[in-house]
Parts: sequence; C-alpha cells; structure tokens
Amino acid sequence: MMTRKEGKPHAIVIGSGFGGLAAAVRLGARGYRVTVLEKLEQPGGRAAVFRQDGFTFDAGPTIITAPFLFEDLWSLCGRKLSDDVELRPLELFYRILFADGRHFDCVGDAEAMRAEIARISPADVRGYEKFMRHSEAIFRIGFEKLGHVPFGALSDMARIAPDLIRLRGDRTVYDTVARHVRHPYLRFALSFHPLFVGGNPFTTTSIYCLISFLERQWGVHFAMGGTGSLVRGLAGLIQGQGNALRCNSEVAEITVASGRATGVRLAGGETLESDIVVSNADVALTYKRLLKTVPRKRWTDKKIDKARHSMSLFVWYFGTSRKYPDVPHHTILLGPRYRELIQDIFERKILAKDFSLYLHRPTATDPALAPDGCDAFYVLSPVPHLDSGVDWTVHAEPYRRAIAQRLSATVLPGLEARIVSSKVFTPEDFRDRLSSVKGAAFGFEPVLTQSAWFRPHNRSEDVERLYFVGAGTHPGAGVPGVLSSARILDAVVPDPAAL
Repeated sequence: MMTRKEGKPHAIVIGSGFGGLAAAVRLGARGYRVTVLEKLEQPGGRAAVFRQDGFTFDAGPTIITAPFLFEDLWSLCGRKLSDDVELRPLELFYRILFADGRHFDCVGDAEAMRAEIARISPADVRGYEKFMRHSEAIFRIGFEKLGHVPFGALSDMARIAPDLIRLRGDRTVYDTVARHVRHPYLRFALSFHPLFVGGNPFTTTSIYCLISFLERQWGVHFAMGGTGSLVRGLAGLIQGQGNALRCNSEVAEITVASGRATGVRLAGGETLESDIVVSNADVALTYKRLLKTVPRKRWTDKKIDKARHSMSLFVWYFGTSRKYPDVPHHTILLGPRYRELIQDIFERKILAKDFSLYLHRPTATDPALAPDGCDAFYVLSPVPHLDSGVDWTVHAEPYRRAIAQRLSATVLPGLEARIVSSKVFTPEDFRDRLSSVKGAAFGFEPVLTQSAWFRPHNRSEDVERLYFVGAGTHPGAGVPGVLSSARILDAVVPDPAAL
C-alpha cells in the first residue's frame, strides 16, 4: 500500500479518548507511524476540558484508580508519569449522603474502612470482610488475568467458564453484596460502582465487584491540574514519538477493500490510507455509520439496535463565588429511592422527578482550578438514554434548577445566589458532540450477555485489520477498562514487520 513513510506501516486511530490515546502510544512504541483523528477541537473525547469564566472543568472522568496503567504508557516512551503529571492520592474516596441525612465515608485505609462499617452496622463487619475477600478473588481473575486478554473466539469464553461459575458471575453486583451485608446503607455503598461504568447494579454481572478491591489495592487519585493533564501528557507522548494528532478531523467513513480496512474518508472529503485502523469511536456508531455500506454478518444494524445500551448522564458544570470547604472532593447524594430509581433509568426509561447525584469538587484538592475564593464543581445525574423520548431542549433547564435546589438545601447552602459560571451537558450532547448511539454515556451495558466474548471484540469479526478500543469493547468502560483495551492491541495487532 502507498502508506509507508521511512519504512513504517501506517495506523489510523479514530478518536482521542483515553483508549485512543493509549492505543496510539502503544502502536507508536511498536514501530507504527500513527495518525490520531479527533472530531472535536481538542483531544480527550469524554475526558476533554473546557475553561469558562476563569474556571477549569474536566468534562468527564475524574477518578483514577489504577495509575500503573498510565505509568506503563510513559515507560514505553522512556519517561516517567511524574515527569508530566502529579497524581494526588485521596484519603477519603467518596462521602455518601443518604436521604435521611446520615453519611458513610469510603476510605482507603483498610482499618478505617472496617471502623466505618462498624459505625453503621457492627453485625456486618464479618460479612464485609468476606465480601472483600470475594472481591479480591474476582479481581485476581477478572482484572489481573483477563483484563488485558482478547476474547476473539468462543473457546476463550469456555476457558474462563469454570472461574465464572466458581465466582458466580451469573449473579449481579447487588445480589452478591446483599449476600454478605444486610444493612441497606452498606448494600448501596458496596454495590453502586457499576454506575461509574454505565451498569445497573441490579443487572450487572458480579465480576464488577472487583472494583472494590481495585480501589483498595491502588487507591483513588486525582490528577493535579485536572484529568485533562493526563490527556495533555499522552498527546505529548504521541508527538514525542514523531506521530500526529489531528483535531477538527471528523471521520465520515472507514474505507474497505476486499473485506479489509484501507483507511478513512474525512467529513471534508479528504481520504487517508493506512495499513490498519483502530476505532476509539463508539462501537455501535462505527458499525452503523462508518461502515454503513459494508456487508456485516456479526454486528449488523439489527443486532446493534437490539443490544442493551448504557444509561446516559445529565451533567451540570458550575462555578461559585464562594468556597464550600466542608464539601469533600467526591460526594454521592442519594434520593429517597434506590432500586426504583434505577428501574426508572434503565428499564422504564423515564425521567423521574427525584434523583441521586454525584458531586465533584476538584478544588477541594486543587484550588488552582478556580479563581481565588471560588470553587469549581460538576454534578452528575444518571438519566435514561434517548430511547426515553425526553426532549432535553425543553427539560434541561427545569432539571438543572431542581438539582440546584436540592444542592442548596443540602451540601451547598445559598448556592443559587452564588453561581457565577454554568454549563449543562445532556444525553443529546452525548449523541451530537460525542457521537454516541442513543446518547448512551458508556456504550453497551455491562450485563453478562454483553461481556467478554459476547461484547464487540477488540479485533473486528466483520472487517480485517480493523480494531477497537474504548468503553464499547472488551473489557469495558471506566478508565482502567479503556486503558486495558489498548493493552489488548499488543496481542491482536500484527507486528509492523509482518505487514
């Protein structure tokens, strides 16, 4: 092919989320010439940054739980992560505020965590310890052994079946937690994690119980300067390898000849040839739009439409003219319902009048993200994806006001009079700006029948030399998941010398 430069085969990466950036670094380290194409005006995808009124807001991920995955990328370039980014560990992972005003603190220290469990329910301490041992067992299999291993054949699934059966992967996260602890507050505190990766705790496979041990093992960190500092660092690694990152470059089509990906056609008409294509775009969108003229046997439009897509998110970014020093970095504010609200979001797909919220106050750790005397926040509410039929051009502002009233009545007194910067991001923005089918925030929902071999593979089954990274492919959503998907490329993408 006419894609060679200095003897290097060319790899095109569509999208510059963490998965795409990590894929570019890994391919560059293996000897590929890499071009990353990003639709938006800046790299990062869901991890992009915007600045407004003197505030710096991270648009998406705020929690870093497996820093060694970033360290690995820097080491491939002969550098250390600390050369470019400071990860600050948090002692208090999250504060959970229940509807009755009581709270539970998720902390990193094992002894302090047991004491917090005992404060809520002394009778559940032994059950909690048993759950953590179970979480570690799942972690050893699901993350350490399988998180970076491709599932390209049904035999790969058969090989892990004994472990899945032994660890009861058929159970849900909530069911597994409920078998160990009885207090409803603790059942929530140990089961909510799937919501961070687009999963319903009442239907997500119990394999995701590994998150509890993962946080215990490596802690919860925040990147000083905001999560965007990691994006900037990765972009610098790519450029340091002599490779290209092009923004404002929307891909309209993956070109295919004789069943093999040959490059891309941009929305502006430009065609770029390549030896391989890696898509960090939404997997459903890649198949439905970027390969719409290509015959497909496995991931047909019908199959994608029938798949279960994750919920979406309503996110409000705001800055205040005062500081709220008593609010920790991460707070979860629960409404009066848990199971019923989850059903409204995932099953009934209706916009409920009540909500549960995740409040992010990065200035608790890095005051430089806001002007002096001010605080930066974002608040996130899980909502149904666009199959709900909600018209967010109508409902966004009333929904934002309801959230502001709730925050003002609880953790941010006087909020409405103190807002000096404001921006909302709705499921329609996930669809239009982030090109996510149905406006789903995390791709396919992580139920057992859409995990491992059943999830879209990292190597396309329909088009040769097309590969996938990111939330929609194996192993799944979340920063550790998308970084691990890029590690899988080492096993499925051929060495440059073989092309």
